[in-house]
Amino acid sequence: MHDRAAQLRQLLNQHAHQYYVLDEPSIPDAEYDRLFQELQAIEAAHPELLSPDSPTQRVGGSPIDAFASVRHRVPMLSIHTETDISDQGAVAFDQRVRKQLQLTDSDAPVAYVAELKFDGLAISLRYVDHVLVQAATRGDGETGEDVTHNIRTIGQIPLRLSPQAPATLEVRGEVYMRRDDFEALNERQRQRIAAGAKSEKTFVNPRNAAAGAVRQLDPQIAAQRPLSFFAYALHFHPEDNRSLTPLEATLWGLHAYATHAEVLQNLKAWGFAVAEQTQVVQGAKGLVQFHEAIAQLRDQLPYDIDGVVYKVNRIDQQTQMGMVSREPRWAVAHKFPAQEELTTVLGIDVQVGRTGKLTPVAKLAPVFVGGVTVTNATLHNEDEARRKDVRVGDTVVVRRAGDVIPEVVSVVVEKRLQDAARFTMPRLCPVCGSQAVREDGEADYRCTGGLFCSAQQKQAILHFAQRRAVEIEDLGEKLVDQLVDAGLVKTLADVYKLGFSHLAALERMAEKSANNLLASLEASKTTTLPRFLFGLGIRHVGEATAKDLARHFGGMDAIMDASLDQLLQVRDVGPVVAQSLRTFFDQAHNREVVAQLRACGVRWPEADPQGRLDLPLAGHTYVITGTLPTLSREQAQAMLEEAGAKVAGSVSKKTTALIAGEAAGSKLEKALGLSIPVLDEAALLALLKPAA
Repeated sequence: MHDRAAQLRQLLNQHAHQYYVLDEPSIPDAEYDRLFQELQAIEAAHPELLSPDSPTQRVGGSPIDAFASVRHRVPMLSIHTETDISDQGAVAFDQRVRKQLQLTDSDAPVAYVAELKFDGLAISLRYVDHVLVQAATRGDGETGEDVTHNIRTIGQIPLRLSPQAPATLEVRGEVYMRRDDFEALNERQRQRIAAGAKSEKTFVNPRNAAAGAVRQLDPQIAAQRPLSFFAYALHFHPEDNRSLTPLEATLWGLHAYATHAEVLQNLKAWGFAVAEQTQVVQGAKGLVQFHEAIAQLRDQLPYDIDGVVYKVNRIDQQTQMGMVSREPRWAVAHKFPAQEELTTVLGIDVQVGRTGKLTPVAKLAPVFVGGVTVTNATLHNEDEARRKDVRVGDTVVVRRAGDVIPEVVSVVVEKRLQDAARFTMPRLCPVCGSQAVREDGEADYRCTGGLFCSAQQKQAILHFAQRRAVEIEDLGEKLVDQLVDAGLVKTLADVYKLGFSHLAALERMAEKSANNLLASLEASKTTTLPRFLFGLGIRHVGEATAKDLARHFGGMDAIMDASLDQLLQVRDVGPVVAQSLRTFFDQAHNREVVAQLRACGVRWPEADPQGRLDLPLAGHTYVITGTLPTLSREQAQAMLEEAGAKVAGSVSKKTTALIAGEAAGSKLEKALGLSIPVLDEAALLALLKPAA
């Protein structure tokens, strides 16, 4: 036990130094709490092992030398953490309170103030003559650091109090950073790093970012890091500078208030922000209900919390209960399941999503975090995996908040194995072996075997069957799931090989439904080249691009065999689209699926591309807006495209004319402003009428 106690003291002091002094936490809070509670238990069972340097005998870390020291006139004590994070933790606290207050079962429930436990940095604010004169961190609880120059940059902290506030007082609360402010800050940091600012870094979490901002020597830097503040406690002092014990401070000033809730109401009236979720609750039942309600609300809050705090509401009862050496008896922190934990990376797999995106996923030693057991955590993409430098065998910090997919936050580099190899993204799809490509400006690698890759089967079939593609009615998502899961369909061509017996064997597939689907499949075999090309799901090839390609080349074989230079000659086809087409058709299995679809009877009319250039409206661009008298927009568009024209979605200087119907809006105004001709339906029909 002696050796373990010494080891725990060394570990806790080391982690406290990294957390409080260096602002570089190396382990999650939950891990620190476990080590602390283990040491507490050993010292309680073996008092002879208790030593003055034990972390259990002080509140926090030492102040850093760069700031002036501030001795707290009232010690900033921490709050005891309830070890049981279930509802029983609240019940146990209420039972202790009732016992210490010598209440019987017949006495009324104890009233508590239930608050949020913010994940930030505790700060003490001293006001003299209503003016903020000093702000200090907690430090070791007795002595903190003067950070007034940075605290003045926080808009939520009043520099002068309202006249109804006492002239001299001390307010305590939490400096924190909102999640949206944290994300914006990290985005700015990433931009600076990309621009070559080697001294910059991104932050692990909002708490770390807030602590770093408060401890900046330059207040201009702190002002650039958006901080917020909640007040939760109040102390009065005598006019002299003598220090007070917490009990003396309570007796000195707070006797003016009957309850802690009244204190918070006054803080709010004097201009301080107080968390709106704070409630007065009755007894253990009220504590449990508050804990459960905030647990449900936790992920919707704009800032991080890691639990709730219960405080006896009546000041006289607080005074009666008093303190222990480290903590008040009348308050407790009741945490939620940790959202960050330590675990080990057993391996790194690459998963292929429905759209072909390749995602590296860390396979983890099972760890309970965020209320569930986690065995996988996303590494997002190659850039993120390299930035975090996650390797097999690493000890890592894993985070999970609510329904968010678990992710690796950081690596504990000190525990890395010497032979741990860097992760490299595969250049072939791990599912089908197709080429995996990463386009310029993209963060993700994608599998190019969309028609062949089993990971993309369902998405490929649904895309091909949609109304804007070949349009297979009655083939919805649930049916596609059944067909693929049953092994009846592996490629697009397999859809057309289905027979009545296959369909009738499926769950909830009646005879009529099976016949309807077979009829839809037969009808879809007759389509157009643009619809078929769009239905293949080639990256960056939408409906408009498919029409341009069909218009330019006239046939499917010409498109599949076109070189990059030939593809770049197509209107509105740039290098990215051209390369995507070439990469897709360079995969032999993609061309094989096209051949199989043809063999199954899927057909479309092909045209002489030169003949398309001779059409009357070739080279012209039209825009349709409003409601036409007799034609739908789809009909008007089809007629224009049949005459060789392109139909665009917005008006520009390249627009030949605007076809306008009733209730034409901003497009009509823009066309008139650009002096572009405006045609009605009659003029359109006249334009399309064959020449005599």
